[in-house]
Amino acid sequence: MLFNSYEFIFLYLPIVFLGFFRIALSSHRLAALWLAASSLFFYGWWNHKFVLLLLCSISFNYAMGYAIGHTRAFRQKAKLGNMLLVTAIAANLGLLGYFKYVNFFLATANQIANSSWYLPDIVLPLGISFFTFTQIAFLVDTYRGIAREYNFIHYLLFVTYFPHLIAGPVLHHKQMMPQFGHDDTYRYNVKNINIGLTIFTLGLFKKVVLADQFAVWANPIFDAVEGGGHPQLVEAWVGALAYTLQLYFDFSGYSDMAIGLSRMFNVKLPINFNSPYKAGNIIEFWRRWHMTLSAFLRDYLYIPLGGNRDGLLRRYLNVIVTMLLGGLWHGANWTFVVWGLLHGIYLVINHAWHEVRAKIGLPPFPGSGYLSVAITFLAVVVAWVLFRAASLAAAIEMLAGMAGIHGISLPPSLESHLSALSSLGVQFTGAFPLTGLLVVKVSVWLVVGLAIVWLLPNTYQWVYGAGNENRPSSICLFDRFSWRPVRTFAVIVGAALALSVILISRESQFLYFQF
Repeated sequence: MLFNSYEFIFLYLPIVFLGFFRIALSSHRLAALWLAASSLFFYGWWNHKFVLLLLCSISFNYAMGYAIGHTRAFRQKAKLGNMLLVTAIAANLGLLGYFKYVNFFLATANQIANSSWYLPDIVLPLGISFFTFTQIAFLVDTYRGIAREYNFIHYLLFVTYFPHLIAGPVLHHKQMMPQFGHDDTYRYNVKNINIGLTIFTLGLFKKVVLADQFAVWANPIFDAVEGGGHPQLVEAWVGALAYTLQLYFDFSGYSDMAIGLSRMFNVKLPINFNSPYKAGNIIEFWRRWHMTLSAFLRDYLYIPLGGNRDGLLRRYLNVIVTMLLGGLWHGANWTFVVWGLLHGIYLVINHAWHEVRAKIGLPPFPGSGYLSVAITFLAVVVAWVLFRAASLAAAIEMLAGMAGIHGISLPPSLESHLSALSSLGVQFTGAFPLTGLLVVKVSVWLVVGLAIVWLLPNTYQWVYGAGNENRPSSICLFDRFSWRPVRTFAVIVGAALALSVILISRESQFLYFQF
């Protein structure tokens, strides 16, 4: 079931919402169980066969976490706790590896050994990466003594909670479990409903009005390249930029919708997306993009590998390994591995530049901030080509087109106005699949999309601390226009919701559902 679907908005959400608060009047425990059962139904809507797999995973990890937590209390059983942790993590990674990577590794082995090993097609359970990582974090936190609550219903709800189950954010036990124990969580709260509906609407608008529109131009170009096409300069950049904005609004939209839905149930999810394209370097980009995954990779992979404790070379190696595995987490394809490697190289260069700059005392120059944002954005766009392409060959073709290697082609309708460009090698033969006025339309949309990304406050800034007397007075450039629970904004948000609902007829899956 998709957030951007009629059955979710008009059936599932009202029934679950009203049922939760009605049951909470009699029993908080039953209300939590209702929400967990509803979340399992939400998951099973896609494929009911995997509900049992999810329940088995939850039961196993809860039992292992309980055992690990209770062996910590006895020093003489420390080795047993360590063994249980290793066993539990290995089991989780084994489950993830089987469903997500076994065919990938077999295909790679077949290419290397010229063999023909195979397994029947394995269907990837939706959200398996997210609920696996969430539970690994719980196991490690339990071993460290951070997680100490063992209420099974709360744990079941923690893992299955429908706003985050399919595409994150990656949650920590300590962020969620205490909230399920608060009495206020089970009380109808008008302020939280207003804030939640507003954030949900902004996310829905980003998805169906913006992200799905950019997909109309990104998908045909990448598909044509995968089919053997050779994109020239204009269409290659249109495809790359359109996908860059599609992914931005798609993931940002999902994150907003998840946070908004959860807020309606009086549960606060962590911020997962904070204007990453405004980042002035790659380090900052990863502090803004998929923030909970970045924190997970840092806390449970980079730091255990040694972090920055063993010198620069080891630090850079740890960065590369972390990003390689982060890329592989996104998908079983060499494109994701190379994408992760590329971002690892970006980060190493960024850290090295900071070291050099600090040693020579190089001060910033006028406009350096804007230049840094532009360079970072271009580096991210290049990497997104690898992320989106179906194969390394297709990615290379796209990047070659962006570099102008395949030439420059403009629509024939522009020849009479730009005929002088013919002497520079520009052809007016029609660029696939963009022709005529469509180029103008695409250009306008790209400009609008980039203007929204760079010039406007993000959802967190616009709705930050709504109704909170501690709200920072300078949270963003447009602070005086920030959201408040007044009639003017109710009309604006209502209009955005109405337009989004109308456009749901072309509903599409969120991009991060595939991970």
